[in-house]
Amino acid sequence: MAYWQWGRPDSAHLVVCVHGLSRQGRDFDVLARALSEQGDLRVVCPDVVGRGESDWLKDPMGYQLRTYAGDMLAMLGQLHAQAPVASLDWVGTSMGGLIGIAVCGTPGLPLPAPVRRLVLNDVGPAIQWQAIVRIGTYLGQAGHFGSVQEAADAMWAISQSFGPHTPEQWLALSRPMLRRVSEAADAKWRLHYDPAIAVPFKQETEESARQGEATLGQLYDNIKAETLVIRGAQSDLLSSQTAQAMTQRGPRARVVEFDGVGHAPTLITPDQVAAVTGFLLS
Repeated sequence: MAYWQWGRPDSAHLVVCVHGLSRQGRDFDVLARALSEQGDLRVVCPDVVGRGESDWLKDPMGYQLRTYAGDMLAMLGQLHAQAPVASLDWVGTSMGGLIGIAVCGTPGLPLPAPVRRLVLNDVGPAIQWQAIVRIGTYLGQAGHFGSVQEAADAMWAISQSFGPHTPEQWLALSRPMLRRVSEAADAKWRLHYDPAIAVPFKQETEESARQGEATLGQLYDNIKAETLVIRGAQSDLLSSQTAQAMTQRGPRARVVEFDGVGHAPTLITPDQVAAVTGFLLS
């Protein structure tokens, strides 16, 4: 599993930033730069297995939460061996937030330090079924594109819920998602993640999703970390009712909403970056 590192490598304060379902660790470039400029810390942004620079699994049924959480524990153990971790924070967007709930809410895990502060970006223990259906319509379709710009335009067509972005911002988010299909100079571009991550996702049913919510709810209620929930006000994945309920149970999270954004805020606009940096560095 590859990861991207920012800040001071030997800092005892570690912030782990974990991306969404079909994304990769470079999504956090803007946030990681801001954190490393404002605080004396180490920021690590992994490419979850099957994405970015990380390996692909032989068995697609391994693309599930328990695998991802186990990989994060292994990574944290390695980082702790490199430089002892005294303070640990977690930022998770969508799937990365679910991994964070599992890591923070499972008792007895061999963490180098308890998670101190947790940011859940547009995700919670209950996920709206219509959002799962929507994501399933495009997940696993890597495509072939004639240029980086063409690919960025295609991604924007299915990602407008991320909210307003300048062309430059969107291109910066899109470029790390792409690889050429061959070494030829005129080779087309494709989304660089394992299409097989869609296999277990598309086996989900509304009934199994409800069963998963019960488990996630128990994990959420176990969380001791101070928790911030970021929600896109137009999100179809994290309902306002679920976000409000998260303020009344478990870690009793604080909620910040951003208008004009759905699922999920990309944490690159100044107001979104400030919400996260202010929470983690205060």
